[in-house]
Amino acid sequence: MSESLAAKAAPKTRLKVWRRATQVLGAAVLGQWSLYGILRCPFVVPYVSCQNCPVITCHGRLLPMYWGFWLALPASLLLFGRAFCGWACPGGLAVSLAGQLAPFGRAVVGRMSRLFRWTATGKYLALAGCLYVYYALGQPRVDVPIRVGAFFQAAALTFEHAMPLWLWRTGAVLGFFVLGLALAGAWCRFACPTGGALELLKGASLFKVYKTSACNGCGKCATVCEMATRPEETNCTNCGDCLDSCPVDAIGLGRKPREAGRS
Repeated sequence: MSESLAAKAAPKTRLKVWRRATQVLGAAVLGQWSLYGILRCPFVVPYVSCQNCPVITCHGRLLPMYWGFWLALPASLLLFGRAFCGWACPGGLAVSLAGQLAPFGRAVVGRMSRLFRWTATGKYLALAGCLYVYYALGQPRVDVPIRVGAFFQAAALTFEHAMPLWLWRTGAVLGFFVLGLALAGAWCRFACPTGGALELLKGASLFKVYKTSACNGCGKCATVCEMATRPEETNCTNCGDCLDSCPVDAIGLGRKPREAGRS
């Protein structure tokens, strides 16, 4: 029996290895753009106005990078829901690593999220704020980038000369990342506007990690999940870490069978 369980868990273990590999690849491809978006982008909402940006060293000005990302992201949403967050996002990887050090780990923060459900609205408010700034305020440029040779020296000058709106935006982003050193996954759970958009639309995805009607609500899947949630529920990123955790084999991966949702 134990050999059978080990054989069954093997492909799921390989899935986790592949996820770590794609996270590292995502950081290698998108990491520079991510840092520039937070610390050097002169616009309030980063990553969406790259072709009009004067920071010529940012990878977002590369057409294959910019259009490749903005075509791949909705495609990944339609296929795999919020999987970008758990499989490719550089910020998601940074949050995950910081969460390993957090004194209030994922289990504690998961219980807090379930007790105070209003905290889940934070990322939707952040998304609404981004949409307001982009469409109602016209995506203002609130910094005039100063060219210097070193990235962090340029970032320091940005903090010195940027307008208050840029400082508030950047301070909020960095603040949630720092908070993640105490509360595991704070940025992804409570503040990421991209995560909020994907969360709202992930139900339309073709493939997902899902629960079947055999689920008895034991919660063991949440104890191994980086977001301390259960399949298909709020903040599930289709990471697949929970696939071999269920004692009644009530978790599947792929197209959800119609009969799986019946009680």
